[in-house]
Amino acid sequence: MAVPKRKKSRSNTRARRAQWKTSAPTLVTCPNRACGHPTLPHTACPNCGQYQGKQVLAV
Repeated sequence: MAVPKRKKSRSNTRARRAQWKTSAPTLVTCPNRACGHPTLPHTACPNCGQYQGKQVLAV
């Protein structure tokens, strides 16, 4: 098993972690014409409760 010979310094550790970036979630508009609310893809709309043209949530 590989074992590091030296301890990683704080500056190197923080420089490596600085490359972790968050990205904004992808949003799509609700296909319901009356709603049009931005939602996450492949999820029911929290505003109108529809998914793929069917009512799945009681809102």
